[in-house]
Amino acid sequence: MDHRHVLRAMSGLLTVLFMAMISSTIVSVALPQIIGSLNGTQSQYTWVVTATLLTSTASTPVWGKLADLFSKKLLLTIGILIFSLSSLACGFAQSAEQLIAFRAVQGLGLGALQVLVQVVIAAMVSPKERGRYNGYLGGVMAVATVGGPLLGGAITDLSWLGWRWCFFVGVPFTLLALVMLARTLKLVEVRRPDATVDYLGASLIAVSVSLLLLWVTFVDAEFAWISWQTGAMVGSALVLGLAAVLVEARVREPVVPLHVVRRRDPALAIVASLSVGMAMFGGAVFLGQYFQVGRGYTPTEAGLLTIPMMAGVLLSAAVSGRLVSRTGHVKPFIVAGVVSLTLGFLTLSTIDHETSLGIVGAGMFLVGVGVGMSMQNLLLVVQNTVPLHEIGAASGVVTFFRSLGGTMGVSVLGAVLAHQVSTKIAEGLTAAGIPVSGDAGDASTLNVEAMDPAVRGIVRAAYGDATGHIFLISAGIALVGLIATFFLTPTTLRDSLDLAPAPGGDAEEAHGEQTPAVAKP
Repeated sequence: MDHRHVLRAMSGLLTVLFMAMISSTIVSVALPQIIGSLNGTQSQYTWVVTATLLTSTASTPVWGKLADLFSKKLLLTIGILIFSLSSLACGFAQSAEQLIAFRAVQGLGLGALQVLVQVVIAAMVSPKERGRYNGYLGGVMAVATVGGPLLGGAITDLSWLGWRWCFFVGVPFTLLALVMLARTLKLVEVRRPDATVDYLGASLIAVSVSLLLLWVTFVDAEFAWISWQTGAMVGSALVLGLAAVLVEARVREPVVPLHVVRRRDPALAIVASLSVGMAMFGGAVFLGQYFQVGRGYTPTEAGLLTIPMMAGVLLSAAVSGRLVSRTGHVKPFIVAGVVSLTLGFLTLSTIDHETSLGIVGAGMFLVGVGVGMSMQNLLLVVQNTVPLHEIGAASGVVTFFRSLGGTMGVSVLGAVLAHQVSTKIAEGLTAAGIPVSGDAGDASTLNVEAMDPAVRGIVRAAYGDATGHIFLISAGIALVGLIATFFLTPTTLRDSLDLAPAPGGDAEEAHGEQTPAVAKP
């Protein structure tokens, strides 16, 4: 596909990706009203988020592998339909239990769209040219991540819309994108009549990851870090994960191709993606809470205050993407991005409840620049090293580890924040001569406006001061990713869609794999 046709197809792909990404963030501000109107409980509040997270993360590598075996366009269509129908069902839910079930199905569609959009782009554009299109992807992800809560708060506050439109709003756009893609997306599909699906490996991966995510969700809230529940869940996840590795090493069409993961650059890119995901998702998710609880801003104002991060992602993704396409070199931009990410979190680690918004904005901008320069380019490193018929599985693996890192980061940093807040609230109440009892010392109570003015000031200060600690941890996690990126091989991105044939052999003889059919650009 030439540039004009790629842009036409990209408009539909970016619309789909935006709606998929925003579905995870648009409900964050509206959740208290959603659960209240459905008469749900605090545990159900958590499960509305967890259900989607579980199914999307666990299904991502499976969708990626299916894209290598079957029609990418057909799978993308199926993913869009699953996502659209489940979004409608979420909007019509009459109980919290129904909403949780529909959100789990929505997660399957979300996992499909997150990876298939990137796989389709990889099937249209060579790695060297993919840089400038990755800039568009990074921009869409940034707007969805930052703009989602802002849009969700506005929809919820409008009496003639209400929270149900947080789920309805994306359906017309995804269906419109489906029509656009049916008309504009033209891929050369390679038929593989001998294709088989590794159901056992996929099941083992999904169950082991689900157990790990369930443990991350409940640890420190329902049971202690060191407990029999932790031993049972983590132990079972490790055993099932080991079984999955053994299966993947033996089957002909593995969901996670181990020969790809074992290579130096893909392995380093996965480690970096894991740490970047943990740092970015785990740290940035608490910025909204910092502005609302720690500083007293409204949800709409909090969304507007995160614009520096969105601007950093948009600017850096666009500029670095074009420079990558022009030079063919990707490592310098990845390293620079992770350096910026680390410096941004170090800046945010100094904040408290009275820090100048200029300093907070500067830290967020640096974090945004780091995300825009590193996230999509790390995926590009892996895609550049694999043949076209494995691009789906490789992309799924990177997306999977990034999501897994983000999930674990949110849980771990959330536990640290809750502990710090509890300690600081207790210290503040003791210093003020107020008994530490009831909701006053409960870090999980976020209804700050209903508190006594004297207690309210202590709670706000506790949240504002404690947030800096989790950003310091995020900086340490980002540093691990920085070390991994230093060891990436400085290579030039290829101009072709598929790997070029090796001298005297096939495109994959050097990797000991089957010969792929080369898709024509």
